[in-house]
Amino acid sequence: MQPTSFDSGFIVTWLRLIWAWLRESLFTPEHIVYTAMQMPALVGTGFAAWWIYDFVHPRLSQRIQARTTDEHGRHTLLVLASLLFPLLWIAGLAIAGSVAVRFGWPSHWVRIAIHLLAAWIAIRSFSILVREPVWARAVVIAAYSIAVLAILHLLDPTLIFLDRLAIQIGNLRLSLLSVLKSMFYFGVMLWVAVLISRALERRLQHLPNLTPSVRVLFGKLLKGGLIILAVVVSLASSGIDFTALALFSGALGVGLGFGLQRIISNLISGVLLLMDKSIKPGDVIQVSGTYGWVASLGARYVSIETRDGTEYLIPNEEIITHQVINWSHRNDLARLKVQVRVAYDADVRKALELMAEGAQRPARVLSDPAPRALLLEFGESFMLLELRFWIHDVYNGIRNISSEVMLEILDLFREHGINIPMPQQGIHVNAMPPLTVNLDHSRPAA
Repeated sequence: MQPTSFDSGFIVTWLRLIWAWLRESLFTPEHIVYTAMQMPALVGTGFAAWWIYDFVHPRLSQRIQARTTDEHGRHTLLVLASLLFPLLWIAGLAIAGSVAVRFGWPSHWVRIAIHLLAAWIAIRSFSILVREPVWARAVVIAAYSIAVLAILHLLDPTLIFLDRLAIQIGNLRLSLLSVLKSMFYFGVMLWVAVLISRALERRLQHLPNLTPSVRVLFGKLLKGGLIILAVVVSLASSGIDFTALALFSGALGVGLGFGLQRIISNLISGVLLLMDKSIKPGDVIQVSGTYGWVASLGARYVSIETRDGTEYLIPNEEIITHQVINWSHRNDLARLKVQVRVAYDADVRKALELMAEGAQRPARVLSDPAPRALLLEFGESFMLLELRFWIHDVYNGIRNISSEVMLEILDLFREHGINIPMPQQGIHVNAMPPLTVNLDHSRPAA
């Protein structure tokens, strides 16, 4: 990497040109007098415009807030209302400029101020089309900087200066101007690509022949393709040779491959999830104890929203490599199980009938297939029974319906005298035979 050969005194020369422009435009006795004559018009019209704005703007904002219900429309009207101050200032400057021309007074800085304010109004109005605040602020800063340099006739010297600040990478000449141009073109193309992708995604959502997974897949592919196209077009527009980037892009690709393995794995896993249709938006799934429905499928993660309002972002790789329970993969039917213990002295057949009857009482339990109660095993102090029943709305929850069924069973058991055994722990002491001790210590005679 070597810097290009350019005159080491170029920066000094450029600064001298700027100083010469300032000296010729501002610091000559004639221009100082002209500037002093125009300052009252600039400052006076500014104060007058601010005084009117300070009186009108609060009332106008209150009316907009009260009568506008749409959030985007309210934001647009508030931005337009904030432009009332530069509009009033332009009106005041226009009147001052007309008076100056009428009496033959200088009005150079008045015209410049009008152009600067008009450029600000135009750029700020255009930024309303950009809904993202960060992008809107970037558009305003970039466009207004260019407009100020153009109005002050400093744009061409600045561009020449930025082009001379460059480095050489093989056959690639990379200047600061080309970098800024690439960033500008990339920002514009990316914004256009995002707008087009959103319009196409909304169009895909209204196609009834496509499944939700296919819609999301096509939307992600279109968005990714448009972003890649924006990068290519921005590089081409800035004059960068793609052949010179071959070695650099290869090394960058290898570095990204090692450093971003998990991210790339999640991206590929996301594409596989969309292609095999294993899960789709709206499915009710359970992953590692997390139960909820799929809110959205992202390029890096799956968003799962639970019934308590918590949203879990699970990486796509975990969905691919771990066990996932999809309660609504092919249909919305799901069979739930409830286990109950009864005592040995209870009527088991009656208990099974009562369990099936209790399952039929909640409205969410299906009658076809009918609930079924089974005797599973004989325990040490109980008999284990199990009730199996079906529901078709797992998105409404499974714990709550299981609780309703168990409460119905408990009421029926108490009504018919079916006892549920309590856990028992006891210590049993066995009686020991009496201990006999021989107290006769006499020895038999010899």
